[in-house]
Amino acid sequence: MLLRVLGTAAGGGVPQWNCACPGCSGARRHPGWRRRHASLAVRAATGRWYIVNATPDIGDQIEDCPELSPGPGARQSPVAGLVLTDAELDHTLGLTRLREADGLQVVSTAPVRRALLTKLRLGDVLTPYTALEWRELGAGAEPLSAGSDVEIDAIPVSGKRPRYAADSAHDAAWVVALRLRDRATGASALYAPALADWPGSLQRAAAAADCVIVDGTFWDDEEPRRTGISERTATGMGHLPIDGPHGTAERLAGLPGRRLYTHLNNTNPLVDPAAPQHKLLAGMGIEVASDGMVIEL
Repeated sequence: MLLRVLGTAAGGGVPQWNCACPGCSGARRHPGWRRRHASLAVRAATGRWYIVNATPDIGDQIEDCPELSPGPGARQSPVAGLVLTDAELDHTLGLTRLREADGLQVVSTAPVRRALLTKLRLGDVLTPYTALEWRELGAGAEPLSAGSDVEIDAIPVSGKRPRYAADSAHDAAWVVALRLRDRATGASALYAPALADWPGSLQRAAAAADCVIVDGTFWDDEEPRRTGISERTATGMGHLPIDGPHGTAERLAGLPGRRLYTHLNNTNPLVDPAAPQHKLLAGMGIEVASDGMVIEL
């Protein structure tokens, strides 16, 4: 199994266009601090890749990933489809950037599909340009694409709805973690860029995975309030913090596989490569994913 980390930032990216916090200011001074919106490319088969989450940066993310470059035909792309973990804007607006495609296969849960079609009306917007083919993302493992050795299934982790769909019905599958497994090698990965909860099903999947990449939006629960970006805590915003009594670092520390954080907010001290929090995580055997990272399992 081959994975390409296309981005590691939370909504707004690093730097965020209207933000002068230390993380964003540092990223403007030091290009190495910059992070694009969190996304992952998964190789389904030779020359066929799926992109997890369609971010506003998707065009640049494709351009910067050699495996996703078009060719040899004039309009031949190795991008076979998209997989969505939720319906948040920073994970879906990139769909409009791909309107030049002959067709787009989108793999998502039912509530995410409904929100995009009835709330954002992306079907109406994109139909004049390209055809959308929807595939259900569920709990049963199935090949990522026809003939692929890579299987995918979803683990519901939260009923958190995006603001534009706040009046929609509750459903546990609004936000999911993705479990990827290579049938040929037995290797598996778990990708969960947004976590409001850590259910037992997620713990079991994480314990069995060779690589776990999870939500690292905020360092601690008070970060949003302390930095002035929100009156809510991290958990109140739907993100388990890294540190603290309800943090995910202690959970990750006990896992046997490779463990990484992604989806970092611009206020997170981890956006600074020299922040002492990196050393603390390293002592627990935990990494912070970087844009462009290649993970082979």
